[in-house]
Amino acid sequence: MALAARPRPSRTGTSLLTARPRRHTAHFLAAALLAALTFGAFPPANSGHGAGLGLESAAAQNFGQRTIQGKVLDDRDATVSGATVFLKNLKTRDIKSFTSIADGSFRFAQVGMLDNYEVWATQGKKSSERKQISSFDSRKDVEFDLKLK
Repeated sequence: MALAARPRPSRTGTSLLTARPRRHTAHFLAAALLAALTFGAFPPANSGHGAGLGLESAAAQNFGQRTIQGKVLDDRDATVSGATVFLKNLKTRDIKSFTSIADGSFRFAQVGMLDNYEVWATQGKKSSERKQISSFDSRKDVEFDLKLK
C-alpha cells in the first residue's frame, strides 16, 4: 500500500511582511538598539574615571552592604590592641571576629544592611557593652568606639 502525499497548504494572498512579522520586528528592534548604543543615544552614568567601561555596574553591586568600624578603648580611653571584636548577625546567629590592630581599630567590611547585628569586644576578663545595629539604620559607614570595662 503506497502512502499518498499530503497536500501542502497554499500561501496565496500572503506577503513576506505578513508571513513572518515577528522575525522582522525582532531584527528591527535589535538593529535599532545596537545603533542607539553605538551612536551614544544613552549617556554614560558618570563622566568620571571608568565611564563607559561598565564599572558603574560594579559599584551598584555594593548596594545593601555597609562597613562597621571603630576603636577599642580601655577605661582610661587609651586604645587597646589585640582585643577581639565580635560581630553577630542576630537573624542567622553567625558570629565573625576581628582582632584590633596596634592603634586599637577594627573593621568589618561587606556587612549586609538587611539584618540586625550586635558588636562587642573582649580582652581577658574585660568586655565592652554590646552595640546594636538595626536594619533600619541606612548608614553605609557605621563608626563607634567600644570601651572595655
